[in-house]
Amino acid sequence: MNSLAASSPAAFSPDGSNAASPLASKHAASEHVDVLIVGAGISGVGGAYHLSTQCPGTSFAVLESQESFGGTWLTHRYPGIRSDSDLYTFGYRFKPWTGAPIATAAEILRYMGEVIAENDLARHIRYRHRIASAAWSSRDKLWTIEATRTDTGEPVRITANFLWMCQGYYRHSEGYTPEWEGMQDFQGRIVHPQTWPEDLDYKGKRVVVIGSGATAATVVPAIAAEVGHVTLLQRSPTFFRTGRNAVQIADELRALAIDETWIHEIVRKKILYDQDVFTRRTFTEPETVKQELLAGVRGYLGPDYDVATHFTPSYRPWRQRIAFIPDGDLFQGISSGKASVVTDEIDRFTPGGIRLKSGRMLEADIIVTATGFNLNVLGDIDFRIDDAPLDFADTVTYRGMMFTGVPNMVWVFGYFRASWTLRADLVGDFVCRLLTHMKEKGVRQVTPALRPEEHNMPRLPWIDPENFNPGYLMRGMHLLPQRLDKPDWQHTQDYWAEKDAFPAIDLDDSAFVYA
Repeated sequence: MNSLAASSPAAFSPDGSNAASPLASKHAASEHVDVLIVGAGISGVGGAYHLSTQCPGTSFAVLESQESFGGTWLTHRYPGIRSDSDLYTFGYRFKPWTGAPIATAAEILRYMGEVIAENDLARHIRYRHRIASAAWSSRDKLWTIEATRTDTGEPVRITANFLWMCQGYYRHSEGYTPEWEGMQDFQGRIVHPQTWPEDLDYKGKRVVVIGSGATAATVVPAIAAEVGHVTLLQRSPTFFRTGRNAVQIADELRALAIDETWIHEIVRKKILYDQDVFTRRTFTEPETVKQELLAGVRGYLGPDYDVATHFTPSYRPWRQRIAFIPDGDLFQGISSGKASVVTDEIDRFTPGGIRLKSGRMLEADIIVTATGFNLNVLGDIDFRIDDAPLDFADTVTYRGMMFTGVPNMVWVFGYFRASWTLRADLVGDFVCRLLTHMKEKGVRQVTPALRPEEHNMPRLPWIDPENFNPGYLMRGMHLLPQRLDKPDWQHTQDYWAEKDAFPAIDLDDSAFVYA
């Protein structure tokens, strides 16, 4: 059961004195918390930890639509599912990671479960709660959240002083699959990794996996040993990094019996330093980095493999996410003959497979569409501000986490070129510092606003396509808030700058309007 304040929302005071005993009320309208966290994935669990440790006495609840915690690591159940970021930096800074850097979903869920258990967070989390709407009242200085319990159909209403959106940025219920001609004619099964059927039997079958990103590069080696043959079909190649699924310095420190807390901190700093150097090199010497990446592929596939066609993208490194291939397992599958790569475009589906624009036929019993996901801006929730519908695309983002004209709300949107959780931790520190600042000022509302000299600056898309341009982002850019050409008013995607900038944010800056 969650610790929810049993007082009327109007009785809230800035010092948190409304926090009362746990409530198990059937009258949803009477439920109130200081902070409501949306989502119990990696960001939401981290947010709950930061609130409980940095803001003691703050009442909060976590609403999660799924039956358990984990987010992506719970809902995605395709073969071989694993992180494409190392767990020393994808894991929390406060909880040492002790396993291999690239981890399975089961290992990540076990790690998150330990964080929940060790910090007594379970009592704050409500599962199977789907939020339909969130309405802000400037008169009451409150958010009112309308939700439904998916197991009972019971309506739930919670009011909160502050809303912390940790639900991610894509729709968990369905992945993105393009509409190809003839799909209805195909006599086998078409599946998306995001909704992988438990009864899918691929043993001895001919499988085509459409896609070229991290998901496709995970599924192919995971099923290669059991299928008749698996073909990775891509319209164009992507970059991959290869290496051992191990961190040498971590192994050496463990051999010396160094405390795991120290190992975690040292390895995090080492990995982040190396990532910073690599990222900057993709801008300063992209051709050199490109050749280094391709050399890693050739090291597994040999000099005679057509790397130019199948693994050499037309864009510079890091304009799209670079997946890490632990121990080169994708390339080992190709070398074994159990997997192959075809670079071509789809003409149409046929009863027996796929006909390509080159005229080639790919026979298939199963087609896996690892073609991305659907962008989901703030959980498909109907947001309203003082009874007016809110279109986030009309707002300007403050540092990729707050929005002009939207009071008392923060959104966690992680990094593309570094681990998501690095930003979740930074945002967690910011939220706790902001809540403490509001309490000290005796105010109940904070709203980001452009400074007078910024009103006439050009409004730009959420991110510069020349900087980063994956398909899912390009398809949904019109749904996202706008940015300005200055660090305060954009998501810079630069952890190495933000790790110093976030703690230095002046909470009395005119960009924050208090009431």
